[in-house]
Amino acid sequence: MRERPVGPSAFPVIPPLSALRQHSDSNMAVPIAKCLASYAYLLLISLIFPHVFADNAAGGLPHRRFEYKYSFKGPHLTQSDGRIPFWIHTGNAIPSADQIRITPSLRSQKGSVWTKSPVNFEHWEAEVAFRVSGRGRMGADGLAIWFTASQGLEGPVYGAADQWNGVGIFFDSFDNDGKKNNPAVLVVGNNGKLIYDHQNDGTTQSLGTCLRDFRNKPYPVRAKITYYQKTLSVFINNGFTPDKDDYEFCTRVENMIIPESGYFGISAATGGLADDHDVLSFLLFRLTEPGQNLPPPEKEIPKEEKDKYQEEFENFQQELDKRKEEFQKEHPDVQGQPIEDLFESVNDREIRQVFEGQNRIHLEIKQLNRQLAMILDEQRRYVSVITEEISKRSSQAQSGQAPSHEMETVMNTQQEVLRNLNEVRNSLSSSLKQLTMGQPQGNVGGLGSYEAVQHFNDIKEHLHVVKRNIEHIIQKNANPAEKVKCPELPPSPTCLSTTHFVIFIVVQSLLFFGYVMYKSQQEAAAKKFF
Repeated sequence: MRERPVGPSAFPVIPPLSALRQHSDSNMAVPIAKCLASYAYLLLISLIFPHVFADNAAGGLPHRRFEYKYSFKGPHLTQSDGRIPFWIHTGNAIPSADQIRITPSLRSQKGSVWTKSPVNFEHWEAEVAFRVSGRGRMGADGLAIWFTASQGLEGPVYGAADQWNGVGIFFDSFDNDGKKNNPAVLVVGNNGKLIYDHQNDGTTQSLGTCLRDFRNKPYPVRAKITYYQKTLSVFINNGFTPDKDDYEFCTRVENMIIPESGYFGISAATGGLADDHDVLSFLLFRLTEPGQNLPPPEKEIPKEEKDKYQEEFENFQQELDKRKEEFQKEHPDVQGQPIEDLFESVNDREIRQVFEGQNRIHLEIKQLNRQLAMILDEQRRYVSVITEEISKRSSQAQSGQAPSHEMETVMNTQQEVLRNLNEVRNSLSSSLKQLTMGQPQGNVGGLGSYEAVQHFNDIKEHLHVVKRNIEHIIQKNANPAEKVKCPELPPSPTCLSTTHFVIFIVVQSLLFFGYVMYKSQQEAAAKKFF
């Protein structure tokens, strides 16, 4: 179900009983049962969620303030040296500009990211957007979101340390106990002494759980974790719609005690099965009770830390100015141009890759066309030799005697081979024309992805036609050879035989299909990565 807003607007407005009595006396058409049902609904809600009414009675909803020092989000997630501001990454984690791949889809991988400085405010809310994707129906092992007293950089529990002091929210994708209750979301607390129960998927230690399938979703899965007034609540957005606020209630743990100061972290691990665990964003908000004043952000930073950051900023600014001067000296022709025009955009890179692929295909087809021209010349020489042989035998034969049936069969076969080869050459020529027509259009207005796919499909169809025609030529050429005894012909040139030509065509087809598959895998990996 969709998350209900906490506040007076979340419940129906119920009139007082005196008003209902007066209204029912004046208009008997209003059913009293409807009003009684509303009161019963309100009573049921108050029994199920007593903390909601307690919060409302205390003075309303808490205030939220974004904490950038404990958050990260694309598109500029990492610095030039690959580090994440205010965070550290360990193990097999791979930060990029748009996301952090905690673990790649390889076996026995572990990775994690942790905040550098501890969080010392009492109430908080974290919003995490992530993707868990894999090729198989089942994945492993899962992803965990942590709030612990110390950084669990590496360990056996989803890539983080065991016997932690704090709380972990686990997104378990592998069914270790064989009860078919995975993928699942678990809340597991620890005081630093318990060892995680891997064999039972932590069900014996979980404080709250819900079954949610978070693998291979069309949109990022989102988790909202709220700790307010000693109550931990977890809401999940399953990733079926692009609506970022479409949360569903997962679980709630009341009277939960966690460390007053701790570190946030995200970890993941793979085992015999493997998934890509990608975290797109981690946003942390400080929650304060209504009426409570917040200290200004400047006073929360110690003076030593502020001086350190200021010194790092000045050093970075000096290094940047120095590099700018060196670049302008090395490239005097680009002075005065905007910085954005000096770098290749994503669209320009995609267009360049499409053109490079088209150029390679263009060269391969040209080479194939030259080979076909050589074969056509060879076949024409065969036809001319056979024609001369027929004319000689006809002159030597008796008057009125027609040429032998065998020679006519050979002649017809060679002519059919010539026709088929001409068709193949025409097909290749049309492919070349299509490629040459596509390139200027891309240079003028930029070739879109749909048009690029259409060009590749058309080229693929033409190569299929080439393959079928060559197979047909081989069959036509092989069958008469078994039945007809051809006359002795001069030795054929050794530059290229029919067998070599067929092998060459098959190799070229395999190379082309391999290139198409490689491009599709690259595009799938790029989508998955970015």
